[in-house]
Amino acid sequence: MDRLIYTAVSGANRSLNQQTIHANNLANANTEGFRADLERASSQSVDGYGYDSRYQVSSENGGINMASGTLHETGRDLDIAIRDKGLIALDNGDREVYTRNGHIQMDDMGNLSVDGFALLGDNGPIQLPPFSEVAIGEDGIISVIPENGDVKAAMEVDRIKLVDIPASRLSKDDAGQLVSTLPVETRSEDVQLASEHLETSNVSAINEMVATVSLSRQFEAQIKMMKAAENLAQAGNRLIRGS
Repeated sequence: MDRLIYTAVSGANRSLNQQTIHANNLANANTEGFRADLERASSQSVDGYGYDSRYQVSSENGGINMASGTLHETGRDLDIAIRDKGLIALDNGDREVYTRNGHIQMDDMGNLSVDGFALLGDNGPIQLPPFSEVAIGEDGIISVIPENGDVKAAMEVDRIKLVDIPASRLSKDDAGQLVSTLPVETRSEDVQLASEHLETSNVSAINEMVATVSLSRQFEAQIKMMKAAENLAQAGNRLIRGS
């Protein structure tokens, strides 16, 4: 009966892990640039005496869904969205991290950031001088017109670092930002931006809700299996005692 217990308990644990992943995806269905997490599991034998007949589920990192979301126009000069594939490079203070969220913020000193992390350019974190207008090109070049409005004095300040990293090298850190297996990635010339746009999450709320309901039913079935295993064990004990 212990094999049935192993099957039911490990299956229930996997269902709980899956529900956590789908719940997080669903909670970020409206988060700009969010990439859905995937889940994966494998079977692992339980060490011990006797036949190799007891297995439990081992959860693994299933990777990240890097499919593109939908672009929508915002009309804001510092909003950018990536067309097709690519990522925006940021600095979290320790290393490079990456995002698809192009909602750029600027502080009083002209420092640009996304989600609190410094936006990286060719010369490191990007800082804009005082300006009257700002524009971001498809190639990531940031141009400004001085405060006096002299169009002839328009200048290029820096170029946003855009990278293209295979999904197999990506994972998420504790802050939910994408990180690469390499400490620093090289710029990609193929990544293009859409200025004054943002990209929605690539999470399908309907799919996540359906998956959550299905997992709930699986969990209930696994709990019933545990109860059945308990009843069978009690019946076996009664037979042994002869009562």
